[in-house]
Amino acid sequence: MNVDVLIIGAGPTGLALGIDLARRGVRALVAERGETLAPGSRGKGLQPRTMEVYEDLGVLDEILAAGGAYPVGMVWAAGEQVGEHAMFDPMEDGEEGCRFTTPWMVPQWRNQEILLGRLTELGGTVAFGREVVRLDQDGEGVTAHFASGEPVRARYAVAADGGRSAVRRALGIEMRGETLDPDAALVADVRIPDLDRTWWHLFPPSGPDSGFLALCPLAGTDHFQLVARLPGGTAPDLSPEGVRKLVSERTHLAPGAVTELLWASDFRPRAALADRFREGRIFLAGDAAHVHSPAGGQGLNTSVQDAYNLGWKLGTVLGGRAPEALLDTYEEERRPVAEHVLGLSTAIHRDEARRGASTRQLGLNYRHSSLSEETRENPGPLSAGDRVPDLTVDGVRLFDRLRGPDWTLLTLPDGVFLVRPDGYVGWAGATEDGLASYRARVGLG
Repeated sequence: MNVDVLIIGAGPTGLALGIDLARRGVRALVAERGETLAPGSRGKGLQPRTMEVYEDLGVLDEILAAGGAYPVGMVWAAGEQVGEHAMFDPMEDGEEGCRFTTPWMVPQWRNQEILLGRLTELGGTVAFGREVVRLDQDGEGVTAHFASGEPVRARYAVAADGGRSAVRRALGIEMRGETLDPDAALVADVRIPDLDRTWWHLFPPSGPDSGFLALCPLAGTDHFQLVARLPGGTAPDLSPEGVRKLVSERTHLAPGAVTELLWASDFRPRAALADRFREGRIFLAGDAAHVHSPAGGQGLNTSVQDAYNLGWKLGTVLGGRAPEALLDTYEEERRPVAEHVLGLSTAIHRDEARRGASTRQLGLNYRHSSLSEETRENPGPLSAGDRVPDLTVDGVRLFDRLRGPDWTLLTLPDGVFLVRPDGYVGWAGATEDGLASYRARVGLG
């Protein structure tokens, strides 16, 4: 089989990239080693910026229908409710330009189903049960060999195969970082029919040998996501009996309150960043390039935006409209963002930062990118490299003009802006003088 792009991994990163390429007419194949999409709620929070991306990719309505807002935390002690806890800071003064103000909860398994449905609708394909065992590359492309089945030849490959990425290891790319907590943690999806779904139930440690436990009602389901810290080097028991025992020891609930265990996993919170995001014709995206503590709700969102950044660049180069050097800007732009977000999620993990404006990812920008050209001496509130806000100007919603896989030229009271396909300003000027040379550089002629 010959394709333009081989995407390795059918998580949110790989599926989002597949959608973006499919709508550009790029021949892409998503290869997933599992026989099905990965189970479990895992990363369940979608930040406001990701919701904007999802609107452009055509899945927003389904995502809104499938999820819900996060509940307020309720702290328990000795079987009694002792106080509410706001999990997210409210929108601050001066924050505007987005229709979403807080994260939206959708279990990751449902998120993936929606993305897969959209990819299929656009004519894209996921090949399940296809484990990559070797990648060979030359000056013209990449050949992928699988544990079973015929090889696939692609002009480019993208490793979106998770934090333990086999592709990254095979390429010899180091992942540098730290384990944030010496203790293991357990995450599981459970049914607890008699537990109030009004609250995100928080159970602080009751003693030095205990650990934190939380039960969050998963929007759009009758499940709860259980997260528990296991101090003292305790190995998690992922069996139904082990999960029931843990819940009964840490909460006021009896073991039988947990009527079903749907999925369980263990992990150790880690923060790490790949030394580079590209090796020849192979790119790293998502957790294959950066892994985060789940505390800040940043990992999945940063990963989807990796895909959103890379998709239009691959499409432009594959279409022959720009030189391959355009692809160098993927690492140039996304690695600093990933490094910044890693620092933020680590600070939240250590209770050194709040889940506020910075976690919504609306303020992330590419001002220092070689693709950002600001020609005005006195830029206004919107500069080259900034995300265009979701505003209505003269009765026209800007996002309605920006939607789709193409560049958009906007003339606003504070200047002229050429907006990239991912919604960031590429070029800004007082007039269109000088715009032609920029257009030629990015493949617009």
